[in-house]
Amino acid sequence: MKPLLIKTLLTFLVFSFTIIHLKAQEQVEKVNIQVNLDKKIGEMDPIWAWWGYDEPNYTYMKDGKKLLSEIASLSPVPVYVRAHSLLVTGEGTHALKWGSTNAYTEDSDGNPVYDWTIVDRIFDTYIERGMKPFAQIGFMPEALSSKPEPYRHHWYPGAPYEEIYTGWAYPPNDYEKYGELVYQWVLHCVDRYGKEEVDSWYWEVWNEPNIGYWQGTMEEYFMLYDYAADAVKRALPSAKIGGPETTGPGWDKAAEFLTAFLDHVRDDNSYATGKKDIPLDFISFHAKGSPKLVDDMVQMNIGTQLRDISEGFRIVASYPEFKDLPIIIGESDPEGCAACSVNDYPQNDYRNGTMYASYTAAAFSRKYELADHFGVNLLGAVTWGFEFEDQPWYAGFRDMATNGVDKPVLNVFRMFGMMEGDRVAINQEELAYGFLDVRDHSVREKQDINAIASKSDQGAAVMIWNYHDNNDLTIPDASISLQIEGMPGKKILVQHFRIDQEHSNSYTLWKKMGSPQDPSNEQIEALEKAGQLEHYTSPFWVESKDGMVEIELTLPAQGISLFKLDWE
Repeated sequence: MKPLLIKTLLTFLVFSFTIIHLKAQEQVEKVNIQVNLDKKIGEMDPIWAWWGYDEPNYTYMKDGKKLLSEIASLSPVPVYVRAHSLLVTGEGTHALKWGSTNAYTEDSDGNPVYDWTIVDRIFDTYIERGMKPFAQIGFMPEALSSKPEPYRHHWYPGAPYEEIYTGWAYPPNDYEKYGELVYQWVLHCVDRYGKEEVDSWYWEVWNEPNIGYWQGTMEEYFMLYDYAADAVKRALPSAKIGGPETTGPGWDKAAEFLTAFLDHVRDDNSYATGKKDIPLDFISFHAKGSPKLVDDMVQMNIGTQLRDISEGFRIVASYPEFKDLPIIIGESDPEGCAACSVNDYPQNDYRNGTMYASYTAAAFSRKYELADHFGVNLLGAVTWGFEFEDQPWYAGFRDMATNGVDKPVLNVFRMFGMMEGDRVAINQEELAYGFLDVRDHSVREKQDINAIASKSDQGAAVMIWNYHDNNDLTIPDASISLQIEGMPGKKILVQHFRIDQEHSNSYTLWKKMGSPQDPSNEQIEALEKAGQLEHYTSPFWVESKDGMVEIELTLPAQGISLFKLDWE
């Protein structure tokens, strides 16, 4: 075949494919999203205003302090922060999945030596920003570990995960000394921050004791919990203590551990007091998704995370004694390892762009609905994603910012921060997925085009997303008619915010710059600006007709829009 004929044929094929693709987009049926502001379905509680991370010493570093300030400023309520390793031995050393405070050592005679300097520095950083500790009592100081050697691990991405479970993960060699450590810590916090402030915190015992984070037995964890809980209450009887922070209850062994823990609190005498007085002020467990590569494309599994949440809620709801207790999902994420970068774990190549953002919008909406479904009291869901100091730009860690520049996912939380008051009804009849469909089947066929809406005295807000488990940006745009009923009969100011490939997206700009690993000051300034939440259009006024406002929009794959409507 002649070269000219080949070139002509290829041009025709490309043109034909383009036409077919455009027609496919044009043929997507319009989606009608109907919001009824007069139908309250629950409170728009800020369950999203919770964050956590492995490396506590990042808290007071330059980029850590910057990100904490931004997280605090996006929320109308105090944000709770949970960090690992607050009691780990070491001079403030830090690395991936490692941190230390040297809070507890012993002298040559085995007497306790308490040094709260670094712990105070961490908590001070929170308090200065109006944030509050979700204080994790862990991990084991070297002097108290029943197997202290080796103590420090040197894990790196790609290394076996089991290498992190060193001396800090073992039960105490003396439970009385361990209890006294917790008692002294709480007393110190009350003295430093005041009773009223510490009363507003939450204290929890350890992390994922049903896997390698706890190198003891289940019964030994119950003993650990009892001594810690007793110590907290002796120091401050009004303090809030809970657990057990197990892994996702969708896994049978995690469900068994959570159930056994609740049975222990309900039925057994305390190991610390010998009495049937084990305190439990909230219940905590984790929930994770499970992405994988399919034909070199990232495929998320939002259903796996929602099944963890659903089973945890079901278990709690089965206990009349505990059903009304607050539930905190202590880690709630698309998968399980924030420090596992894309280079070594290519299935995590969703984290820099809009897929993480749209997943987050779709997942949090279903957390509210699952809590309603089981009639439980969901207080918070911790996003386990912070920042990583001194790492390459956009290395693909599960974080909110890279080198001080916000990623698209943080802008979803900025959107949630503008939603308050009551959650109101979305008509689900015309939409592809209800919350149980997503839980049971994930999002593998049609796109999940859906919304969450809120109403306050002076306004309303509607967040809409176009999510799919497949990270395929050739998925057709969604043509959407947003119909909002129950509007006051007056003019409404509408602001439209957008996250997509071109808006509120520092990652896209960084790639356009050529993916620099040493960006100039001018480039950094541009990236910081691109990392903020953007208006999609200028604010505009509409007038409701018969109590309804209708807005037409087109939303690309993995895109999110927020409409904020204000009236007087």
